[in-house]
This record gives sequence, C-alpha cells and structure tokens, in this order.
Amino acid sequence: MAHAPPLTTTFFLSFLLVAIFSSTTSHAHNITQILAKHPEFSTFNHYLTTTHLAAEINRRLTITVLALDNSAMSSLLSKQYSIPTLKNILSLHVLTDYFGSKKLHQITDGSSLTSSMFQATGSATGTSGYVNITDLKGGKVGFGTEDNNGKLDAVYVKSLKEIPYNISVLQISQVLNSEEAAAPIAAPSNLNLTVIMAKQGCKAFADLLIDTGAKTTFEQNLDGGLTVFCPTDTVVNSFMPRYKNLTAARKVSLLLYHGVPVYQSLQTLKSSNGVMNTLATDGANKYDFTVQDDGEEVTLKTKVVTAKITGTLKDEEPLIIFKVDKVLLPRELFKAEPEPAAHSPKAAKAPKGAKASKAGAADEEADAPVDDSADQTADNENGVSKINGGKLIWIVLSLCMGIFFM
Repeated sequence: MAHAPPLTTTFFLSFLLVAIFSSTTSHAHNITQILAKHPEFSTFNHYLTTTHLAAEINRRLTITVLALDNSAMSSLLSKQYSIPTLKNILSLHVLTDYFGSKKLHQITDGSSLTSSMFQATGSATGTSGYVNITDLKGGKVGFGTEDNNGKLDAVYVKSLKEIPYNISVLQISQVLNSEEAAAPIAAPSNLNLTVIMAKQGCKAFADLLIDTGAKTTFEQNLDGGLTVFCPTDTVVNSFMPRYKNLTAARKVSLLLYHGVPVYQSLQTLKSSNGVMNTLATDGANKYDFTVQDDGEEVTLKTKVVTAKITGTLKDEEPLIIFKVDKVLLPRELFKAEPEPAAHSPKAAKAPKGAKASKAGAADEEADAPVDDSADQTADNENGVSKINGGKLIWIVLSLCMGIFFM
C-alpha cells in the first residue's frame, strides 16, 4: 500500500520547484532592444551605445532611464559636446534606483533625491550627480539636478517600459542641466596607435592597420575607450601566408576583431570573464571571443584558437594595448581544427605514398565561410546569464511523482 509522503518532504519539493521556476524567469534587460521599438528615441539609443552607457545600464540589476526623444537630443547635440562630456550628461539621465510611473506619484513628502550614474562613477563632486524628483500640482512630476539651484528642468511625459523592480524607462521632456556634467573634459593625450605598436614589437600588425585603413576605425573609438590585442611581429609574420588568402573585406574584419570598443584593464579582464564583442561585431556577425582568467594568465578563446596575453604595451586611459601570443582567429572566417578523440592513442598517419599538398592549399580554409548556426554563443550584454532549468525541473517532477506513488 502506498504511503503518503511526509508533509515536510512535500513542502520542500514545492519550495524547490518555485525556486527553480523563478530562477528560469529572472529578469534580464537590454536597453538597446527596448528603445529600438521606439523610433522617436533612436538618437538617444545611438548615443547610449556610442558612450558605452548601454552596457553599463544592462549590467545593473536596478535602474531607471530618463529617455530623451530625438528633438531633445537634437538640442543637446547642437552644443557640440565631446563624447566624454556627452557621456557625463547622459549619465545624469540614468538613475541608480527604480522609479515606475506609479512610484513617481507616491514619493514620500512629495520629493526625492536620488543618485545618477554620473554620481556613481565618482566623476561628480558633492551632490552634483544627484537628481531631484518632485510630485507637482496637476499630476505632473518634475526632474532637476541638485547643482542647478533647485530648478526642475524637465517633466515626466510617459512610460516606455517597466519591469518591476529591474528597469524602468521613462520619457522626460528635455535634457537635465548640470554645469559640472557639461564641463569640458581634457582630451586624451595625442596617442598614435601605430607608432606605439611599432616601437614595442608590433610593427607588422600596425602596418596592416595602416595598409587596410582599419586604423581609422580604431582611432574613432579612442575617445570612448579602446582595448587592443596586438600580436607580436613574429606571430604576424608567420601568419602572413594565411592572411594573404583573405579578401580585402575579410582582412579588415580580422584586424577589427583585435579591438574592443571600451577600456578594459588587465584587472577588469580577470574579474569579468565571459563573452566580449569586438570592433568587428555587426548584428548577426558576432565576431566575439571569450575572456578567461587562468590563474595568473588571461586567455582569449575564439572557438578556433586560444591566445594568451603576454604583456602590456600601453595603458593610458582611455587606451590600453596588450600583446598576445597568437593572431585571434574568428570562427566567422576560420574553421576550428577538430580535436583528436580522447580514446585515440595517436592521430592516423598519412599513407607513405601520399604526396604533400601544394604550398598554401591548407590555408584555403581561411576564406571558407563557416556555418556556426548550430554552435552559437548567446549574447548577454547585461552580464546576467540565464539559467536553463528545463532538465532540472523534469528531474524534480519525476522525483515528486516517485515519492507520491511509492
């Protein structure tokens, strides 16, 4: 005769199931995708990406974005701020707390002072990075920076997206004013990428950047931050036979694959392992690689090769240049060499009578397109990995059924 399971067992299993289901539905947000559904915010969306604020927003678990439509952004851009200054101004429009449309009208004492991402970066002094939110008469809600003499520059317009209590995207009428955020930022010192590389053992790679014109793309990303992984001369010279087999467009893509459009110190790379996009990333063409901290070493895994960072050529924010011991080969351009089976003691030997292949024939695979649709690494800009609990759920359900029908 079957016995009913103990109440404690039933409760534990029920709790476990709830925990599993809640973990599989954890909220992950992507500000770029949210704003892409609203064309009237395309300029704001573009500059969140250009200033690298989008990645910062996506990494945070609780955030409120005060979005500006194209008209408000046009007024801001007419002042011709540099990208670093523009980043500070837009940082004021990213609050480090959650404010949904309902919460705006339920503020204690009618007013709230909350910090912005500008304050959180440490770039702001005193309370200049704080934003005042005030519930006004007639159902309006005003916004103003703390260093703007109490003036409320903008009012709440509408809610674009709310995922309580993860992210809230609210439209406000115009740009928030702050003298400190708008203050000119000293331009980075005259950094000549190719000269720096050439003087420290990466002249061959620098020459390729100049010859293909890829140098321009690297330089355009300097103001916003740039990390370069530079293969040494010996590495590049030995790779040249394969490089010459690539088309002009693929040569550029390969070179851009060695740059990341954000400043990443060695310590940051060690603490933020995971998939990283590059200057070559473009929609479906991922051109990403995985950063992994292997003890004292940092490696870059591309599905084709694993390269190791061997030194630092230059570290002057916003630019950092690392030396790597291999050319980074993206799977979009090169095929991964199949690994020998674990049970195979030795690789099969070629027949004695077989003739050697013609020079360069083995490198023709470089131009062959690679179908990697079956093995894609999921993009996750906000750094929150989704838990695939499907199998675990079925296992737990099977256990429950087994207990109840014992």
